[in-house]
Amino acid sequence: MGVLPDTAIKIAIGTNLLVILATAISGALGHNKRGAVRWKVALGLGLCGLAGAWVGATLAVRLPGETLRVGFGALVLAVALWMALNTALNLTRERGKTKENLPVLCLCGFPIGMITGLTGIGGGIVAVPMLVLAFGFPMHLAVGTSMAMIIFSSLGGVIGYMVNGVGISALPYSVGYVNLPIWLCLAATSVPMAQLGAKVAHALPAKQLRYVFIAIMVCVGLKMLGVVL
Repeated sequence: MGVLPDTAIKIAIGTNLLVILATAISGALGHNKRGAVRWKVALGLGLCGLAGAWVGATLAVRLPGETLRVGFGALVLAVALWMALNTALNLTRERGKTKENLPVLCLCGFPIGMITGLTGIGGGIVAVPMLVLAFGFPMHLAVGTSMAMIIFSSLGGVIGYMVNGVGISALPYSVGYVNLPIWLCLAATSVPMAQLGAKVAHALPAKQLRYVFIAIMVCVGLKMLGVVL
């Protein structure tokens, strides 16, 4: 579209975060209908994640796009390996009682938000393994709570990319690094599909859902590192 690559990656991230915001609202409502959102945890993680995402977005507009991609790809693959090993060795069991240490969860929300702002990924790809492995959340509850958290963290990122992109006019109908026509095209299908995703997630047993999640993490990590799948 005639946009310089370093600017294009920032527009892609900023616009994607607005898509994620709309999608997360839809997905969270779908999971909430099935009783799979712990809102107290989501708010604690999300509000701290909002601040972290704003900081991450501010840093991202000053960093080379290649640095963002490679760093996040390596992080996602490491977390996928951590989750896969725990699953294979049966070190994590689905438990009805979770460890809801809100101060610790809030502290975790800030770096997850920073990852959101830096990479344009909603943060669930880190939050779900954390809730399952470190806080004993059942897989379905972790996915639903993470989706609700993403509403806030993605909002912080959107604000960051809008504010830090003031004066950028690479594409028409943009607010900073957020392009509204592209957002509308993507959100038009992602919002209803989030409802379908919530339905499918709850139709799968927890262990199978975990395998699906690990596979997605590996694919995302490899693509960020430039491996074509």
